[in-house]
Amino acid sequence: MTDSLVLVHPDAGTTAQMIAGRLLAAVQEALALRGTAHVALTGGSMGSALVTALADHPAVSVVDWSRVHLWWGDERYLPSGDVDRNDTQNVDAGLARLPLDPAKVHHVPGPDDSESAEAAAAAYERALRVSGGGAWDVVLLGVGPDGHVASLFPGHPAQLRDDALAIAVHDSPKPPSTRVSLTMGCLSRSREVWFVVSGADKAEAVAKGVAGASPAESSAAQVRGLERTLWLVDEAAASQLT
Repeated sequence: MTDSLVLVHPDAGTTAQMIAGRLLAAVQEALALRGTAHVALTGGSMGSALVTALADHPAVSVVDWSRVHLWWGDERYLPSGDVDRNDTQNVDAGLARLPLDPAKVHHVPGPDDSESAEAAAAAYERALRVSGGGAWDVVLLGVGPDGHVASLFPGHPAQLRDDALAIAVHDSPKPPSTRVSLTMGCLSRSREVWFVVSGADKAEAVAKGVAGASPAESSAAQVRGLERTLWLVDEAAASQLT
């Protein structure tokens, strides 16, 4: 398991801008080495701020976006286009401005495109296996105040599921109650895992995640990159680090 490196930035806006530049460089390197890049995005305010910073970055056109595969670490099981879906929020934040190949932007099916959350998870896993996803270049993860990542909540049975790449999550402690999530094992198949966190309300979760707390206390602490694990946080989120 790789050690974690913590990089602290002054505020949320600066954090998003710095991550955007870092992500552009990582994607460009992946394209040069392997011909394609697979990135798992995250939802939430930081996820959207990052996408906006990425679309606004002066070097954004350097990347051949037609060769980039985009995924999401989890999704709320809501109809396509619902404003509470992570993909909808990311598209509105700036993904729509990138010259992506629509066939390489992999959305989790919602109830309008699948019979159940289980069927949606199975379809997402099939897409992962067919396209070569699940061997990530970068996985981006937000962290909840309770220490959850994707839709894997501490103490929830889904947190320890590792018999698949993607699973349905029911009775989520955070609404909506039904979701689809990549598993811990799938998230950890990434060359690099980046935790992107801002705000004082996340400070305890960041401290536990960096310290390697138990699964009962932190899902974030259980995910590590194969080559590198970064905590990219602002000063407020880092305030409880020793």
